[in-house]
Amino acid sequence: MPVRARIDEKTDGIHMARALKASAAVMTILGASWSNPARADWRDDIGTFRAGIVADPGAGGTVPGLALLTDAYTKALGMKVEFVVARDYAALIEAQADARVDYAVYSAMAYATASERCDCVEPLVAPVDSDGAIGIRSVLLTRDGKVPDLAAMEGHRVAMAPPDSVGGSLLPLAGLAAEGVKVAENASFLTHASSAAAAETMLVDGEADAMFGWVPAVADGQPAVPGGTVARLEVAGLSKAALQVVWTSGLLRYGPHAVRSDLDPEAKRRLTVFLTNLKSMAPDVYDLLESKHSGGFAVAGPKDYAMAAAMVRFVSGNGR
Repeated sequence: MPVRARIDEKTDGIHMARALKASAAVMTILGASWSNPARADWRDDIGTFRAGIVADPGAGGTVPGLALLTDAYTKALGMKVEFVVARDYAALIEAQADARVDYAVYSAMAYATASERCDCVEPLVAPVDSDGAIGIRSVLLTRDGKVPDLAAMEGHRVAMAPPDSVGGSLLPLAGLAAEGVKVAENASFLTHASSAAAAETMLVDGEADAMFGWVPAVADGQPAVPGGTVARLEVAGLSKAALQVVWTSGLLRYGPHAVRSDLDPEAKRRLTVFLTNLKSMAPDVYDLLESKHSGGFAVAGPKDYAMAAAMVRFVSGNGR
């Protein structure tokens, strides 16, 4: 047998083994849930379960591993599943609002926009980082106590990341507005840096007395985890003792997997069982579904996206 043929045969065998392993893991996840008989006709009511997902940028409208994902969801629900690949979040939101998809994988703001659009969606689960972070919070950081509180901001130089920075610009402005503190994007005391890193440099070099940044957020009762702007400033040479957090925003949780509110409760239950066990039981499938946050999925609820909703209202002008 030619060497190339042997290599291809071995590669195909590896892929097949992974697929069979993932399929077996999905069956194991659902074994307990299938032991409880449910109403027999809920699958007939749905017909074909349609899951919506946004295409990867530059991928030509495709999603890697779509066949394996479809197989996993088919086994999870015990019915026919089709994935609908949307060109962007706007198209995905319209598809779910119009009941053309039952389930969608969203960013936080895309979910909040969908909820504002039709009030017909609800989150099931959201990803978690390996260190336990479930999202981010914006913070106002000062150096050596130069800005003691929010009321003192106007008398100091405050660095801010560019407007397209979620944690360093949009989240703090929307978070403050939600608390009744109106700060205009063009306020005289704000200095918009060319990047988040440039804003950090301004604080390190003494060109700003404070700056807006972000920190990882954990669930209530869990120990804080390092990272974000504070960690970057410490690496840049500022001591932890020199930094003070003047203000902290509400939680911006990582984007959820959301279903239509009118989806049958048994389908919601099976999806929740499947997704919350996916990382441990079928890591290959999990990695296809969630490439940014490696800690698995945890149950999420509408209240987790209050801050995302405030950001959507702020962008639309309703929260200013």
